Amino acid sequence: MFGSRSSKEEKAAPTEKVSADLSQPRNPQAPKGRPTPKRAVAQSQRKAVVASTGNRKEDAKRARERRREELAKQREALASGDERYLPARDKGPVRRFVRDFVDSRFSVAEMFLPLAVVILVMSMVRVPQIQNIALMLWLAVIALIILDSIGLVFRLRKALNERFANQPRRGAVAYGLMRTLQMRRLRLPKPQVKRGERP
Repeated sequence: MFGSRSSKEEKAAPTEKVSADLSQPRNPQAPKGRPTPKRAVAQSQRKAVVASTGNRKEDAKRARERRREELAKQREALASGDERYLPARDKGPVRRFVRDFVDSRFSVAEMFLPLAVVILVMSMVRVPQIQNIALMLWLAVIALIILDSIGLVFRLRKALNERFANQPRRGAVAYGLMRTLQMRRLRLPKPQVKRGERP
């Protein structure tokens, strides 16, 4: 009541300015103030908006069915190598080349689990000589895996630089190393090349 008129005008001015800014259309060239969503996120949001029925239970049921279908397609793709339905981490020509490169050669790391079981059984035997042999085998297997992995890193990097010089290759070498740790018959996506068959 006793406040000055100018202070009331100052308080009212920002609200008028904000409402005026909101009413005006945004310039298409101006930044929108939020990051652009990735394609997969945008597509899923678009599908969700289109498929919405207004009933939450029905929408949730449809979403579960759609997710189940997508997972079934992914499982089939992991078995057959169909690029269209593979998970994002396995898609693309770079990842396919890495898989073929790893699957075409024998690696010591793929025998790690069976050897670990054998060494564990040997170490449980209460004979000092067998326990010593188990310890030496354990150290030898670890050393061989490290040497084999270092060799794979250099060869794979060289092959990727030659074949995919202008494509993003981030994480491809680590992807290959993780694949070597799995036994060949248990790898997903399933190997598409035979041993010795270069990609």
